[in-house]
Amino acid sequence: MSAETNWQESNSRYLSTALEWLHFKLEARAGLGQEAAAIASPEPAPAPAETQPEPASPAKGKRARREPATPSPVPDPSVPASGSLTQLAAEMAAAEQVADPPALILLARRLALSQFEREVLLLCCAMELDSSIASLCAQAQADPARPYPTFALALTLFDAPAWDALSPERPLRYWRLIEISQPGNAPLSTSALRADERIVSYLKGLNYLDDRLALLLGPLEVPAAAAALPPSHQSVADNILNRLKQLTAGERVPVIQLLGIDSASKQLVAEQVARALGLHVYRLPAALLPTQAHELETLARLWQRESLLLPLALYLDDVSAEADAPQAGTHSPVHRLLARTGGVIFVDARDVLPGLAEDSLRVDVAKPTATEQKEAWAAALGETAGAAPPSLAAQFNLSVASIHQIARRASSDAAATDSGLHEQLWAACLTSTRPRLDTLAQRVEAKATWEDLVLPPAETRLLHQIAAQVAQRSTVHESWGFARRMTRGLGISALFAGDSGTGKTMAAEVIANELRLNLYRIDLSAVVSKYIGETEKNLRRLFDAAEDGGAILFFDEADALFGKRSEVKDSHDRYANIEINYLLQRMEAYGGLAILATNKQSALDLAFMRRLRFVVNFPFPSIAQRKAIWEKVFPSETPVQDLDFDRLARLNLTGGNIASISLNAAFQAAHQGEPITMPLIMESARAELRKLGRVINELEFRAAGRVGKVA
Repeated sequence: MSAETNWQESNSRYLSTALEWLHFKLEARAGLGQEAAAIASPEPAPAPAETQPEPASPAKGKRARREPATPSPVPDPSVPASGSLTQLAAEMAAAEQVADPPALILLARRLALSQFEREVLLLCCAMELDSSIASLCAQAQADPARPYPTFALALTLFDAPAWDALSPERPLRYWRLIEISQPGNAPLSTSALRADERIVSYLKGLNYLDDRLALLLGPLEVPAAAAALPPSHQSVADNILNRLKQLTAGERVPVIQLLGIDSASKQLVAEQVARALGLHVYRLPAALLPTQAHELETLARLWQRESLLLPLALYLDDVSAEADAPQAGTHSPVHRLLARTGGVIFVDARDVLPGLAEDSLRVDVAKPTATEQKEAWAAALGETAGAAPPSLAAQFNLSVASIHQIARRASSDAAATDSGLHEQLWAACLTSTRPRLDTLAQRVEAKATWEDLVLPPAETRLLHQIAAQVAQRSTVHESWGFARRMTRGLGISALFAGDSGTGKTMAAEVIANELRLNLYRIDLSAVVSKYIGETEKNLRRLFDAAEDGGAILFFDEADALFGKRSEVKDSHDRYANIEINYLLQRMEAYGGLAILATNKQSALDLAFMRRLRFVVNFPFPSIAQRKAIWEKVFPSETPVQDLDFDRLARLNLTGGNIASISLNAAFQAAHQGEPITMPLIMESARAELRKLGRVINELEFRAAGRVGKVA
């Protein structure tokens, strides 16, 4: 027989003894009422209830509950007598001294109940456990209209009564162990008492999370394969455990602030600490916290009560998002909850929460190092790892849990398709890191290749250098030790300067396609805010979301935000400079590539230019370059006829204009059901020039329309 089964049987015997003891007390109280009535009545009163015999219980050796009945003055000698009140009390006292005491005793110790408060709670719980208690309560109170427990009954029923048990600050009401039904102006002492359902179940040996909390909380689920922490995270967990072990008896457990942007790693650390303490972690999103004071107070009381009845720890999630709410501050729901509850509480926040107690424990939890990620990839992939771990760890910055999840999904996909495992892993990593960025920026499908790009040799070489640095940054930073020597300037940043349509966006596409990375165009109208401090928050969310996959961030029309820093004339000028400085700091620390595109290089501050790794000028294309662009602009499937690329190259247009003209001509040719010809292109070019407000030389256009070459 298991220890749990033994305890359940022992707890059941104790509860039966306690209920029988309560029967004796109530019957004795009811007997006192009958003796008082006998003084005014000539008829003899029946003997007190406690002198009546009780039949033996045939069920499981337990004493049977006696239904209330009119006592007989003559005992039946054939029925064995029940145990006396003194004997029952002795049995209860003996059960309290065992190593693993019954639930009622555990509850009283953990919630600091006095003897009288414990007896009041037993009286209220007995209403749910024994149907005869209601009638006994009515008899004991000499009032058929009160078939329920009251404080008045308890004060006269039990030894050593204490009026302060009625106080809201005492455990019975503070921990919501009982509920008071007090209609209208009814006195508190005579109002009906009812035990909380959760507490009744606890006394019966059923220990579960209160269903009122189960609506808000859920267990912190950590993948079993990712349960082993990397050394950097294990060190954080050990530091937390050492701090908790230093607490003295009665000292409040400090709130544990887990700081950083990697929630998955913080959850692993919290689970490891809780497991070492023998606790189960439950997760509560901060957004679900009630804002009404009374609802929050109830939540805090119930959680603290549960943490005393169950081995629980709380993981308060998404606190950074809650901190951005209008009610943020020391009076926010998070701060009020933490001030009103205790136990082991982990707070998942990006930055330190101000206003918490000074003894709160603050620890930074970063993603695993590149070496740890490589080892995690190798462990997750096993014998199929091959050369994948180094390349994946070099490009993607993921938590251990994400690595195991991606490896499991990609392995099954690779087995079901013809593509290799490495390709599936790379695609899965890209997909995994996309969702957060998709809500902040526009994803650009990178299709252009080096063959599509027409630039002078010097600029082309610079673009190749940028791509090479992004691909080799892990080797230089980690393997060659630059990351240990430098704290700034490790990010790769580039400025693409040139007129609109000269190929800046295409160059970004070429690099993204070469590196097989996601490319995101940043909508500055969604980032820049007129409200002070909002622009930094938007930029922070953007860079944080991009860190996992090392995505390429393309800030188009960057001079709108990154122009010359103004002289400080008012508060708006000062905060505009703060926004620019914040952007520079994030770009220098960003693990991927950040590209700024501008049409006006002269508008940028020189101090800003010095902090960029690359500056690539996109000049207006020469005639030879325009001819090359015209020759590449039409796909091989496109039907063309008699195109004179030399003549087209003389049109003073950029690559973007040429692409627009070719597309318009293709639609017009498709509508007419004929190949693309010079007249169609010249007609589209004329419309493009009008759109740009440029002067049109009609004589040149007519001449170009009559002369052509076979393509």
